[in-house]
Amino acid sequence: MKRTFLLLCASMVLTVSSFAQAATVAAKPEPKQEAKPKPVNPNAPKLRFTEESYDFGTVVEGPAITHDFKFKNEGKEPLVLSNVHASCGCTVPTWPKEPVLPGKESVISATYNTSGRPGAFTKTITIESNSGEPSKVVTIRGEVIKPEQDKSIPLARPSMLKTND
Repeated sequence: MKRTFLLLCASMVLTVSSFAQAATVAAKPEPKQEAKPKPVNPNAPKLRFTEESYDFGTVVEGPAITHDFKFKNEGKEPLVLSNVHASCGCTVPTWPKEPVLPGKESVISATYNTSGRPGAFTKTITIESNSGEPSKVVTIRGEVIKPEQDKSIPLARPSMLKTND
């Protein structure tokens, strides 16, 4: 009985391994064809920022802070910003929805909500466009500190029942 069981197991292993070999031979990948590089449009729009990073320095927690990233279309065709998004929900970008004509300037505003976010921050804004470089990233950074408590307001009210001994 043991011998029969061993023979059955051995035959199954041989059968499975032979099918595995046959499948490998049959599934040879076809040789890859060289991917042709996309032709570069010499007239394509060119997105050029005056600055790609801005440091707010130290700011007090509470109000939202905004910086305008100025850019220019240095290409020969209109520049279309298809999407602009921030790395998190605490930063909101606004950008021109209409095409920026060649030689013209515009701005992308980045507004950071400091409320409830003390500490250092670094946020990125990704710009997707029809320029030769499909996406571009600009950065804002800074440090949010808690506001100082007003010293003229007492922390605890004096009690009228308290006696001075």
